[in-house]
Amino acid sequence: MRKSIFFVIALCAMLSASVYNAAAQNQESREMEVGTPMPEFVLNSDVHGEISSADLKGEVVLMTFFATWCGPCQKELAAVQEKLWPVYKNKKGFRLVVVGREHTDEQLKDYNEIKKFSFPMYPDPKREVYSKFADITIPRAYLFGKDGKLIHASKGFEEGDMEKVIKMIEEAL
Repeated sequence: MRKSIFFVIALCAMLSASVYNAAAQNQESREMEVGTPMPEFVLNSDVHGEISSADLKGEVVLMTFFATWCGPCQKELAAVQEKLWPVYKNKKGFRLVVVGREHTDEQLKDYNEIKKFSFPMYPDPKREVYSKFADITIPRAYLFGKDGKLIHASKGFEEGDMEKVIKMIEEAL
């Protein structure tokens, strides 16, 4: 009897893992492809006001999605602060949109008191905007050209990534 119960439990665990893996593979297959138009969205921040996809028409846009607990996200945001933002914060034709996935305005304010980032961060507490771009994995970065179409998409962050993005921004401007 014990062997039968153990077998049923093991079988259920294997089926659950199989279903989870299949779901993850399906989510991964829904990546945004180069040439895809920027999804329509609206983000609201008590600190930075409202920004929408309509506000970004005709500009080169780098959108990045992060979470405060994500290690690679911390590295990406540090690179944005150190390498990208000082050069591009006042650059005509360029916009940076940093989105805190599953975070509220208050959480982002608390986080930024520690990190001291000078670029605007917008909350997306229910993943409403993030879900228009991806289903899983952060950090995510999306670079859109002046025509509103995707030039480059990345997930995760490694040393050297910011330099590549900066080069693409220059080419798009």
